[in-house]
Amino acid sequence: MYITNKEAQLYTVEFGSGPRTILAHGGWIGSWELWAEPFTYLSKNWRTVAYDHRGSGVTNAPTESITMENMVSDIFAVMDKLGIEKCVLAGESAGGMVVTNAVLQQPHRFEGLILVDAALHNETGSNDNFIRGLKANYQMTCAGFVDACTPESEPNIPEIRNWGRKILARAASDSAVRLLEYSYGVDLRSSLASIQIPTLIFHGTQDVIVPQSESEYAASQIPNSKLHLFQGAGHVPTMTRPRELADEINTFFSNNR
Repeated sequence: MYITNKEAQLYTVEFGSGPRTILAHGGWIGSWELWAEPFTYLSKNWRTVAYDHRGSGVTNAPTESITMENMVSDIFAVMDKLGIEKCVLAGESAGGMVVTNAVLQQPHRFEGLILVDAALHNETGSNDNFIRGLKANYQMTCAGFVDACTPESEPNIPEIRNWGRKILARAASDSAVRLLEYSYGVDLRSSLASIQIPTLIFHGTQDVIVPQSESEYAASQIPNSKLHLFQGAGHVPTMTRPRELADEINTFFSNNR
């Protein structure tokens, strides 16, 4: 279904009908499909909801509308449209900044937070070299990014990489660049200690996109948090370790009702 918020039409999916809801946000130009595999397991016990954020997947939104304010507003628009009064909010990679901002702005709407290889700050100019690569050869640079995200050696990694390339190919190059620049200067690290809801933090030990130290720092600052490391995993454990991730979510939030 499409949910309209301001000038955007957000492509939204939901599965399951459990008593609790997980709302998930992807990273950079990764669509809701980044959460498809974990939802296979989680939807047995949860209502699971995700959407293609602005600039990703098949959501329709002008490139200039990609701002932190609008990205956070979209979370609440989806929740309100689907009648979600309160949920566990999940964010992957760059989506970590968006979901953390939402929790900081309206903490009463959330009963838990999940951060997966999350970036919580973006220094101005930090992505400039990558942006130059996208402008010079978009397809090749995206393919290299997918390879960097998936250093694992499991037999299904070639298929996952192929899937990842197809996901990224749906995004327009100007939106891809905007999604790297719009959060320049954002730094949420000083606000983490104010997050009071149960928070589950995941990170792959072989992630070369976001340093493991970022998640370790977040875990040290958020009072009721747990850090789970995926040994040997890269940047997208939602795709490469979905069962383990889902099991950890079920266990953690069963113990934090």
